[in-house]
Amino acid sequence: MKKAKLILQDGTSFNGYSFGYQSSVSGELVFNTAMTGYPESLTDPSYKGQMLVATYPLIGNYGVPNKAKQDSMLEFYESDKIQISALVISEYSQKYNHWNAEKSLNEWMQENKIPGIYGIDTRLLTSILREKGSMLGKIIIDDVDVDFYDPNTQNLVDLVSINEVQIYGSGDVKILLIDCGVKNNIIRHLLSRNVTVIRVPWNYDISQIEYDGLFISNGPGNPEICVPTIKNLKLAFKNEEPIFGICLGHQLMALAEGAKTYKLKYGHRSHNQPVLKVRTNKAYITSQNHGFAVDDKSIDENWESLFVNLNDNTNEGLKHKTKPFFSTQFHPEASGGPTDTEFLFDEFIEMVKSSKQLK
Repeated sequence: MKKAKLILQDGTSFNGYSFGYQSSVSGELVFNTAMTGYPESLTDPSYKGQMLVATYPLIGNYGVPNKAKQDSMLEFYESDKIQISALVISEYSQKYNHWNAEKSLNEWMQENKIPGIYGIDTRLLTSILREKGSMLGKIIIDDVDVDFYDPNTQNLVDLVSINEVQIYGSGDVKILLIDCGVKNNIIRHLLSRNVTVIRVPWNYDISQIEYDGLFISNGPGNPEICVPTIKNLKLAFKNEEPIFGICLGHQLMALAEGAKTYKLKYGHRSHNQPVLKVRTNKAYITSQNHGFAVDDKSIDENWESLFVNLNDNTNEGLKHKTKPFFSTQFHPEASGGPTDTEFLFDEFIEMVKSSKQLK
């Protein structure tokens, strides 16, 4: 066990032990409250460039699943590699046991060159992040120091999006998916509803493709950097084809219609965020992972709030008043759960089918 140190930008430091890849690293510290699902969280492209703090005390106890593929995607992961820059945990399980385990978390992180540190009081660390907000941090191993790095200054979407058009399924309904760092489970949910998914890069000229419905995915970083995507959406808003955006996709839709976004203090990164559907008394438990939010007061008169966060009253979704366009800040497709809002995929596909029949 090599000794390691976690240093926060405010000077706070924690002593622990290194696991995974043996190299110093820096990034933005964020936390996740999931009790299970660390393979899904580590491979979530929305965490690109970030150092993930797992609040659940024991990590690694069920190892890492196999790399079986379904519909040309890894079946048990959200992308084809680990996306976080480092993992910070309280206790690492030296032994693992699960029917689907292929290797240990430590081995997987070494293969992907992802450092980790354990032996940290993650309860205290999470309290600091909630009090002071998300901040930069670095893990120092073998006394090799590195500079603090802010991933939000970089175009992270360009790093996680595909480079060429990919097509999945063979349904009659064509869904054009703008990949800003899409999670595999979003594609799985769409395919389970018997559609054809045309996946394009984040900056692709979508006017070149005919589609029945438009989907804008989740992704990492500051939405204002995605200028080509915003430009494409402004043009798409002039049409009548249904549009559904999730997470970063929600923020990009807001920017395209003229609203503003802002950086949250510490973001919403838990698997138990309650949201209320506006004009109803229905609340849902959702999984969330974002550092930016839409300014409710800046929403155009043609749009209205669809969901609101019950913890801090931030905007959690938008809906156009006359056209079939809507979005959610949370993840209806959450792999590892909860799945309370999975019905939104059904509503979107029904909108697409109805719109296609009217043509």
